[in-house]
Amino acid sequence: MTEFIRTLANGIWTPVLFLLILGGLFFFFYSRFIPYKYLTHAINILRGKYDNPNDPGYINAYQALSTALASTVGMGNIAGVAYAISIGGPGALFWMWVTAFVGMSSNFFTSALAVMYRGKDSEGNIQGGPMYVIREALNKKWYWMAVVFSLCCLIGCLPIFQANQLTQAIREIGFPEVNWGVIWLGGADILVFNLVVGIVLTVTAGVVIIGGIQRIGNWAGRMVPLMIVLYFLCVLIILVLNIKVVPHYLWLIITDAFKAEFYKGPLFGGALGGLILTGVRRASFSSEAGIGTAPLALGASKSREPIREGLVSMLSPAIDTLVVCTLTALAILVTGVWQTSDTNGVTLTSTAFESALPGAGKYLLLLCAFFFAVTSLFSYCYYGNKSMAFLVGVKYGRYYNYFYLATIIFGAVVSMETVINIIDIAYAIMAFPTMISGFMLAPRVMEEARRYFARLSR
Repeated sequence: MTEFIRTLANGIWTPVLFLLILGGLFFFFYSRFIPYKYLTHAINILRGKYDNPNDPGYINAYQALSTALASTVGMGNIAGVAYAISIGGPGALFWMWVTAFVGMSSNFFTSALAVMYRGKDSEGNIQGGPMYVIREALNKKWYWMAVVFSLCCLIGCLPIFQANQLTQAIREIGFPEVNWGVIWLGGADILVFNLVVGIVLTVTAGVVIIGGIQRIGNWAGRMVPLMIVLYFLCVLIILVLNIKVVPHYLWLIITDAFKAEFYKGPLFGGALGGLILTGVRRASFSSEAGIGTAPLALGASKSREPIREGLVSMLSPAIDTLVVCTLTALAILVTGVWQTSDTNGVTLTSTAFESALPGAGKYLLLLCAFFFAVTSLFSYCYYGNKSMAFLVGVKYGRYYNYFYLATIIFGAVVSMETVINIIDIAYAIMAFPTMISGFMLAPRVMEEARRYFARLSR
């Protein structure tokens, strides 16, 4: 089964690779680079300069971006990047950068649409996201895409990867010598320690999740800046301690992106094709640009100006991949552990931190990993809940919360490879409705953008 899931994930990501990269390039050139000129304006929006409590929505732009970042800046930034480096080498990071940069344009269009075409759920509350964009803006023959997106979101946004890697980090970093034994459950041997951690995480996440988007937005608004600053400071120390080799690895990231000398994975169009696929998959998993989760968060913003939310959404891939993922990759590269260790995932990143900061490094990473994973658990549940409510109504959609919390325990005890491939498959399928609807409605976004920027320049 593991081999089948791996083959399916690799196969489905080949067309998605072209969809996300070429689609992002289409949005990039079609916009005539206009959104990139207004990133300073996006920061002013985040600062609350344009907040109006009477606008429709539930949370302000800062909380909406924090909610989006809470899901994207997660274990994928620690474990996913390490996984990419262990398979693809330094060049994988370059293709992650490319994916994130063009993904900023994808986020601009898809998140602007999420506010332009908000719909109402079964209880009459306004909602935003790719499924509502498809339902409200396109005719009925495209409705199946909204259903496909929602069904895959139910799977893609499950917390199994975050729970899996956080449990591994807690066990290997925090309590390496603790052995509570193994129990037989559901036809598999389960570590008791992992099971206990899964239960604790479930209770912790449940306290916030049951409170809905307002509570999630408040928690994310407080925790996301803290965790990013803490992680930045930790990696900055590592880079300073290894400052002599930093220029070498920055150059190696660029040169290896086209040579693929260190690639160890399956060959898709040769080693270079496999390397590009690895970088795109990990960047898409981390930043989620073009996948459709950011529009779900930005669609909840208190706003009457769709272009503002599109601009704010552009910051998500930049912060997630261009900043946080780069920090992780550089920590792994400059310490040399990517060549001396046969581990991957969070364990490889932990090895890098411990190598540079003996004694304290692994515990600092564990603290960062805890914040990264827990905040992701909050946001993903909101996305899945909205998808379930779209499919069967708000009344039944709430039951998704309990199913979601239960799968945290599942994620804590299963293998990483199976988990990451299941999520990859669901994410890949989510990209099709998101990007296709974005292509079809892109002219309407540009019409709205021209009107907005014209008003802004007066």
